Amino acid sequence: MNTKHIITALLALASTAGAANPPAPCGAVPTEQQIQWQRMEWYAFVHFGLNTYTNKEWGYGDEDPAMFNPTKFDADKIVSTFKQAGMKGMIYTAKHHDGFCLWQTKATKHNISQSPWKKGKGDVAREFSTACKNHGMRFGVYLSPWDRNCAEYGRPGYLKVYYKQIEELLTKYGNIFEIWFDGANGGDGFYGGAKERRNIGKADDYYKFADVVKLIRKLQPNCIIWGAAGRGDASWGGSEQGFVKYPYWNVINTENAANERHPRTLADTPDKSEKWLALEADTTINGSGWFWHPNQEGRVKSPQKLMDDVYMKSVGYGANLILNVAANRDGQLDPADVDALLRFGEARRQLLATDFAKGAKGKASNVRGNDAKNFGPEKLTDGDIESYWCTDDKVTTGEVELQLKKPATFDVVRVREQIRLGQRVQDFAIDAWVDGQWQTIDKEEAAGKSIGNQVMRRVQPTTTDKVRLRITKSRACPCISELSLLKMPDIASVTAPAVQDTGLAKGSWTSKKGAAAIDGKEDTMWHSDKCPASITVDMGQKQKIAAFSYTPRQDGTVKDMTDRYTLEVSANGKNWKKVSEGEFGNLRANPIEQRVDFSPVEARFFRFTATRSIEGSGSSAAEINIYPAK
Repeated sequence: MNTKHIITALLALASTAGAANPPAPCGAVPTEQQIQWQRMEWYAFVHFGLNTYTNKEWGYGDEDPAMFNPTKFDADKIVSTFKQAGMKGMIYTAKHHDGFCLWQTKATKHNISQSPWKKGKGDVAREFSTACKNHGMRFGVYLSPWDRNCAEYGRPGYLKVYYKQIEELLTKYGNIFEIWFDGANGGDGFYGGAKERRNIGKADDYYKFADVVKLIRKLQPNCIIWGAAGRGDASWGGSEQGFVKYPYWNVINTENAANERHPRTLADTPDKSEKWLALEADTTINGSGWFWHPNQEGRVKSPQKLMDDVYMKSVGYGANLILNVAANRDGQLDPADVDALLRFGEARRQLLATDFAKGAKGKASNVRGNDAKNFGPEKLTDGDIESYWCTDDKVTTGEVELQLKKPATFDVVRVREQIRLGQRVQDFAIDAWVDGQWQTIDKEEAAGKSIGNQVMRRVQPTTTDKVRLRITKSRACPCISELSLLKMPDIASVTAPAVQDTGLAKGSWTSKKGAAAIDGKEDTMWHSDKCPASITVDMGQKQKIAAFSYTPRQDGTVKDMTDRYTLEVSANGKNWKKVSEGEFGNLRANPIEQRVDFSPVEARFFRFTATRSIEGSGSSAAEINIYPAK
């Protein structure tokens, strides 16, 4: 049943004698599939492909399919782990920017049939989709629009290839709950051997996303479309750190929908050109990158960090969370990642297990049409997300006072609007009856600026038997479906299970030009106005090394941020050997430390050369680390 039919049913239900009519929708409203998608809250991302074997984030497109051979791959075990953690589904990177397709496609020869895994008969997408079906989980696919392998990319001929891939994924693997179109488009690539840079101009014009959306709606009407130049149902949260900015509005002016970085602020008056475009926050459970990388076990995010810096700042702000847990070269999840995921999942379960407000009695400053049966304050605590307290049309402020069954101690308050009728509330406050008076307990910065699908506010620990919700500004009469009082579990002692490998000690290192890149401080950086530009480092003694890592500038700008490099080593500072060169992928969206392994070599000196920057004509590096051979 779609939203229009739901609203019609609500009107019919309230049309009995003495019942008040529900309010008209305010501004843009979500579709039924958007509503059900937002109620999922969180699900898994699985990056797994040729990059897993090359130790890259972005493959160039010339990688040999023979590398892909996950001899211990177990889709059922991976999906069951996600379900145990409390996730509702997973999205698989069926094709990343390197163009390698992890299913039996007829659109390109660069696919899993050319790998030795299962003698070329394997299909990772099918195994994941089957496992999801068996475990009652939803299955989605990531399909990169950018294809660094295809000779036709950047030309009209590529669209036939890409549309065919979309059609295959949406017709051969059952119900797809979400299809993910990455925003990285065009640049250097193999392109069938051309090895050149190709630009596509405006993505919406090249891919013809209007036609893509029509195709998807025809094949899978209930599939959430992520991206597609703002023509879909959901959009990027603005970072790859797993948070969205608050206050957050689901509605956006249509002309701004294609701009992923457009601030989600809202005018006081609903606009006819509004579009409901919900946000999805994405991040990795492991700080090493989206794909699995060697020696990553020390970088897993602790359950505490996942709760405080990710979940509460994504789902807690009303967005969905897609959390990446990458499979390794054997086709299994890293044990450290699994441990952190399951412990966080248990912490989340405990947080939501007890709602101290459930069943509380209430009184309101205004009830729509004096119809307490349909719109009274106790709709906030009846456990039904569809019911809601509402005021008369001309009443855009109001308050509800709740009397709990008994005193309770809580430190999280969750509030939801009935989003079927739009997002309305612009300012609200949460009070508790303490020491004989009302005290405002939400002290966070930007407290009470929007609600929408939901907002979870951390408040000072409070013990009381009486709370109050005050709506102080709203675009139309407020429609509030839930107020919950929750207690955060004690997870402060839960930390990552392994110690991060920090590389060689830098105490004896020296560099005439690059001291800021070896000082152990990510808030300082080596910077040059030129590119290419180099720094030479004397490590003080000869030692056997096998990897280095590069951390890009951390000051929030990409100007002069290095994304191509060479690394040379020397035993005496005179005779040099190049041990690595390549590209740091995805820095614009996710500027994290990137590690590169190479064949073990003895050296005292190394020379890092920035050969290209994302923007500008200069070079930079926040930190360079060197790792010993084991």
